[in-house]
Amino acid sequence: MQKHKTAYFCKNCGTESPKWIGRCPVCGEWNTYVEEIVAAKSTNARTKTALSGLELTKQKPVLIHDVDIAHEPRIDTCNSELNRVLGGGLVAGSLVLIGGEPGIGKSTLALQVVLKIKGKRTLYVSGEESVKQLKLRAERLTLDNPECYVLSETSLEEIFVQIQNIQPDLVIVDSIQTVSTAAVESSPGSILQVRECAAALLKFCKTTAVPVILIGHITKEGTLAGPKILEHIVDTVLQFEGDQHYIYRILRSIKNRFGSTSELGIFEMRQNGLCEVNNPSQLLLSTAHEGLSGVAIAATIEGIRPFLIEAQALVSSAAYGMPQRSSTGFDIRRLNMLLAVLEKRAGFKLAQKDVFLNIAGGLKVNDTAIDLAIISAILSSNVDLAIEKRVCMAGEVGLSGEIRPVNRIEQRVLEAEKLGFDAMLIPEFNRKALQKLPKNIEIIPVKKVEEAFRVLFKKE
Repeated sequence: MQKHKTAYFCKNCGTESPKWIGRCPVCGEWNTYVEEIVAAKSTNARTKTALSGLELTKQKPVLIHDVDIAHEPRIDTCNSELNRVLGGGLVAGSLVLIGGEPGIGKSTLALQVVLKIKGKRTLYVSGEESVKQLKLRAERLTLDNPECYVLSETSLEEIFVQIQNIQPDLVIVDSIQTVSTAAVESSPGSILQVRECAAALLKFCKTTAVPVILIGHITKEGTLAGPKILEHIVDTVLQFEGDQHYIYRILRSIKNRFGSTSELGIFEMRQNGLCEVNNPSQLLLSTAHEGLSGVAIAATIEGIRPFLIEAQALVSSAAYGMPQRSSTGFDIRRLNMLLAVLEKRAGFKLAQKDVFLNIAGGLKVNDTAIDLAIISAILSSNVDLAIEKRVCMAGEVGLSGEIRPVNRIEQRVLEAEKLGFDAMLIPEFNRKALQKLPKNIEIIPVKKVEEAFRVLFKKE
């Protein structure tokens, strides 16, 4: 009986070691080595990859000035938000990886893509669901494509056999952690299996010009499961974000060889699947907060996309002696810093009060330009005075209480003007940088937090 050989592999970078070591000498991470069974087959058998059954075009070296760079049209996914994140659509021969929390909508989005694309033969390979489950989901999405093939398979060799038979124009693999190849003797989802299967699919993409979309799991830390080399192999890495208790989902581009990583797509989860949100500002802003204290509207930018969000704050006396600080969608450490600025620079005593902050819609915002809206909402709740409904703001708050300038102020102002706001507070430095004043919105420059409070609460 042939004895299995084991080795240790780093979960972060995939480096192999004959024994367990605490720190990886390549990537420097600690406690990332796991033991796996390596192939006990002969060298000749191991060199036979899953691509042996496909007729692949052999590449020859060419001079760089002889390379034809004629523009090739991208494949339209029939989804404006996904096209935006991809940089205009799917590039022929690209390998795209989509990751996210369980149940956030990765498989739903991929199935919507293959069902919406008309005139293209597509193959949806699922290692987690049966073809009957895929049919039930397609009926729920109320979509149909006569050129869409579905396959429930986990063997990479069998997948390539079906690809050769069908000759699709687009392939979806859901998910890469469930696919395994006979060339490696380890369980599906292991570092070796994920690496070898991804490399084989990459070779298939580049030699046949057929784009492949991979769906990947993530770990409890929020990173993509498998070796870090998986993210280096693929051309594009997209990540789904959002709270399952809210209906909004954000698709970010972490890596994109064919477009910008500053784009993001916003979706709304409904009964019939993920729907594109072309104007997120109108959906994220509540129309029922007029006359209510603790609400401020901020102009933020995610990637290169401006939209307005609603910051909600509640300030009350500490009921149990120890004041609480709670934040949803905003960095709690930055909230503590802004509270210290309010107390030290503006003279508002909040040390013995509970402060609760929420970004409406379940969004997580890291833009420092919403600092002014955060402290305005907190002060509004503290003094129980409402901020006017048609006023928004943008500005970063410094430690000395000054309102610091923010980037892309023109885009923020145009977004507020488009939604019909009457006035907008901006840093004084940004007012000087504005080349052209808008006609339908009043621009109010402020230099310190005290000036902003006098404008908002009409106190001289």
